[in-house]
Amino acid sequence: MKVQTKAQLRFLRMSPQKVRLVAGLVRGMKVKNALDQLQFNSKQAALPVKKLIESAVANAIHNDQVKVDTLKIETIFVNEGSVLHRWMPRAMGRATPLRKRSSHVTVILTGEVDETKKKTEKKEVKEAKIEEIKKEITKKTKSASAKATADKK
Repeated sequence: MKVQTKAQLRFLRMSPQKVRLVAGLVRGMKVKNALDQLQFNSKQAALPVKKLIESAVANAIHNDQVKVDTLKIETIFVNEGSVLHRWMPRAMGRATPLRKRSSHVTVILTGEVDETKKKTEKKEVKEAKIEEIKKEITKKTKSASAKATADKK
């Protein structure tokens, strides 16, 4: 069964135009190949994107019990974040605007679920929940019957 896992990096203080160059390199790759590609890339945006992909892999393993070798970068996109407006002093008393841009990067990974782990965990959780519910019901019925007998006396 295929599962999608998502991770976001928000307010990265780097221009979206520069981050999109790096994101385009790894789009559609297997995770292992993408991490190797980013490790040896000289662009400054490679490090934050690499960390984001590693975070998405950790999410996939922890939350969805996905096999690591099946993970693939399905989509990666970069949106504009907030812009800090600053001023640069220029000649003859003038000033020109500076726009310090930020980015929001989103990665969506797909991979196959490790069925053996998933099934055993679900059964254990269901059994524990059923036992808790039974305990609550018996407590309520005992307290209700105790109140009824106390009211009759």
